[in-house]
Amino acid sequence: MTERIEFLRTVKPFDQLPEDVLREIAELLEEVSHPREAVIYMQDVSKLRGLDIVVEGEYETFFYDSQQNKRLVEHCGPGCCYGGISVLLNKKRSLRTVLAKRGTKVYFLHRRHFRGLCQAYPGFFEHFTTKYGQRMLDDEYAHFVKLNQGSVAHNYIASDQLYSRRLEAVELRDLVTCAGTTPIHEVARQMAEARTSCYFITDEATGAIIGYVTDITLRDKVVAGLHDARQPVSTIMDAPVVSISSQAYVYEAILQMFQTKTRYLLVRNEHGYIGFVSRNKLLSDQAQSPFIFIQSVKQAVSGAELRRRWEQVPDMVYQLLDRGVKPEIVNQLITSISDTIALKVIEGVIQELGPPPAKFVFMVLGSEGRKEQTLLTDQDNAIIYEDKANEQREAVRAYFKQFATHVSDQLNAIGFSFCEGGFMAKNSKWTHSLSHWKRNYTEWISESNPEAVMQFAAFFDCRYLYGDATIMQELQAFLSEQLQVPHDRFFYYMAINALQFEPPLTFFRNIRTFTVGSQQVFNLKKTMTPIVDLARIYALKHRIFLTNTGERLAALKEQGIFSDKEYQELLQSYYYLMGMRLKKQAVQIISDKTRPDNYLDPKTLTRVEEVSLKEIFKVIGDFQLKIKVGFAKSL
Repeated sequence: MTERIEFLRTVKPFDQLPEDVLREIAELLEEVSHPREAVIYMQDVSKLRGLDIVVEGEYETFFYDSQQNKRLVEHCGPGCCYGGISVLLNKKRSLRTVLAKRGTKVYFLHRRHFRGLCQAYPGFFEHFTTKYGQRMLDDEYAHFVKLNQGSVAHNYIASDQLYSRRLEAVELRDLVTCAGTTPIHEVARQMAEARTSCYFITDEATGAIIGYVTDITLRDKVVAGLHDARQPVSTIMDAPVVSISSQAYVYEAILQMFQTKTRYLLVRNEHGYIGFVSRNKLLSDQAQSPFIFIQSVKQAVSGAELRRRWEQVPDMVYQLLDRGVKPEIVNQLITSISDTIALKVIEGVIQELGPPPAKFVFMVLGSEGRKEQTLLTDQDNAIIYEDKANEQREAVRAYFKQFATHVSDQLNAIGFSFCEGGFMAKNSKWTHSLSHWKRNYTEWISESNPEAVMQFAAFFDCRYLYGDATIMQELQAFLSEQLQVPHDRFFYYMAINALQFEPPLTFFRNIRTFTVGSQQVFNLKKTMTPIVDLARIYALKHRIFLTNTGERLAALKEQGIFSDKEYQELLQSYYYLMGMRLKKQAVQIISDKTRPDNYLDPKTLTRVEEVSLKEIFKVIGDFQLKIKVGFAKSL
């Protein structure tokens, strides 16, 4: 007994207790031995019966992340206490995982006696609370503790009706129209009488809807702009009008509104327009949803606020996927958020530098151009500006180089890192006039080689984001004309590129892996790449200028290039892989506080996931054979 008392005098905070209390505690201690490498407690799972005081050997304590990697490892030798903070501040659940190292012996004090000491001796109690407070100053420690405690994040899942309800089930507003020759003041009077904030304008000769006027139009163009209210309403109307099918889902309507920057959508069926719906109406039904979040991004006023919003996206992605929302919908949401951020940055830079000296297009490339962004994303963008006279060229180029640098730097600060390959407008190689871009594409198509096709494939996934859309349309018309001429060499090397990655399936139907750190993994991104390449090569061959992989596959099915069975196999395979990739990256960011990657350890898969992946690998292999036959016959 004397030996135990002498030992307790060396242990904090027992060294604060009176001699008679130490004597009493020494009698209550239970001696427990643990074998080497024994798991004593599991984080947030094991309930602690009391306090352990290490006498001999060592406890190794740590947090596990989602990949079962040890984080914040600590070693507790003789005289170290474990369990006090967990008992007092974590509802008796172990904060960390604990392993016994070497032959370990501990003294165990039951929690009722431990709590009795905390109540009777404030200094004893404060030792544990102070230690906890000091540890919580470490951001990584605090992150794992909050994760274990099930910290409640903002709920981004609105009603399931958001994803299953069609517009035909939404209460639409009746169309109210007037001819474009109607005086502005008369339209304003009619709007007040009808109690509507939107009036649609028609062509007097045909009756077709050609524009619309809103309360904001009247405020900005008539009142603030001092426009003569006796003039025809066609002189101030907004155009073009945007419409959508009554069979579209609610989420599709909201996304289209954000993408086209319109607050009103005309709704049509097979007979014509049946009414209209406002963005406010649809959003008011979504008290908590990704679309309210997008609206908050649009209202952000600083780069720091935009960065905070982007940092919230992984949590949204995880919740949506966990609820069963389709990966293709989640892709669209990520794209809408990143597009909204980029547009905020672009508009801010223009306000800072002044109006551009020429018409231009800011376009996005690669996964962003395909609207297939994941949470591991960098910048892929470029600028096309209109051709100018010789004396203006240098000034125009200087403006857009400065503009591109400002935009890229701000996006990088928000969280969209610089492209390692340099495919950014900030790189002067990718900010040029329209005629220069046409020469680029001509060279890539007509003077093809394997390296060029691999390097510049992303430029065939380009998408308009900001500027004068007619420039992009002219480039696409030029490409369509170029691709009407046979370019066997170009498509041959495109095919070679699509065959670079083979599905990681061995002859014995096992998943082929390679080593990263301590794990055997395969690369999810590279597994998906053949489907992207396949859709691109067939789309270009048939002059389809959609960029999204799913949309390309649908268009190819409509043209009879793929059968319905082939379309479904490719589509389901692609988005199954996308769902796995997005969810894994979200977990890495949320749970592990690590930079996301594209690696997946087959040992973490369920049996169903493993079987599904093997079938997907087989589908990809079969379609690669189709490419060999169709585009690379000599292989």
